[in-house]
Amino acid sequence: TGGPSGSIARVTISGLIRGNQPRVEAIEKLANSSAKAVIVHIDSPGGTTAGSEQLYDSLVRLKAKKPMVVVVDGLCASGGYIAALASDHIIAQSASLVGSIGVLIQYPNFTDLLKTVGVKVEDVKSSPLKAAPNGFEPTSPEARAALASIVMDSYDWFKDLVGKRRSLEGEALASVSDGRVFTGRQALQLKLIDQLGDEQAAIAWLAKEKGIDPKTPVRNYSLQPRFSEFSFIHLTAVSLLNAAGLDGFARSLEQSGAFAAAERLNLDGLLALWHPSPVN
Repeated sequence: TGGPSGSIARVTISGLIRGNQPRVEAIEKLANSSAKAVIVHIDSPGGTTAGSEQLYDSLVRLKAKKPMVVVVDGLCASGGYIAALASDHIIAQSASLVGSIGVLIQYPNFTDLLKTVGVKVEDVKSSPLKAAPNGFEPTSPEARAALASIVMDSYDWFKDLVGKRRSLEGEALASVSDGRVFTGRQALQLKLIDQLGDEQAAIAWLAKEKGIDPKTPVRNYSLQPRFSEFSFIHLTAVSLLNAAGLDGFARSLEQSGAFAAAERLNLDGLLALWHPSPVN
């Protein structure tokens, strides 16, 4: 917290990852600082592919100027793993969860609810695939195919990045890129990480491989995370329910966490995100 000058900078990436220019600027400032090295702690289920790529590129530029190592604190999945790939050395604890190499897009569909409350959403658009899907009508086969196309293109990019950065190909790459997560022990065997351990292991690696004095102080460096905003879907759904006289139902949905789950998807692109369904 006293600044990175003459120290090993400890950077923490947690929560959802999305496009964030202030964070990019903070990483660039760190790259030009007098910090001797950087330890990047990651505890994230991922986020958008665009935001994860932006973070990955920023960390690659940082690595070009500073010795850098990634430590997985608890979860390094999907977009979080994309960020981790920027490092030449990834450390995770035995029980950490790593992987979820894949891409998805999810959207709520209010069609049946709107029929129940007697609300119809109309629109005028330039072409059938404009703003599709919109959540207010059944998704057409054409819209679904268009979405599948961009999901698979992004997935191919993600998988190729894993293959290049972790020197995996063929069956070895296929076995880790089916969307599942692995424990740290499994990830080590599958070459998704390089070592089991924690921050002390990272300091030891920096000392051995990069010549950093292991007695160098480690200081926190903030990336100024962005706060989330209410999503358009959240506001629209609440407005529709209130207009239909179902304000009590709207409050129930908010209290149940349904809108919180939708907020999790209020991200600026396709998702590289691991979020198992909650157990009731």
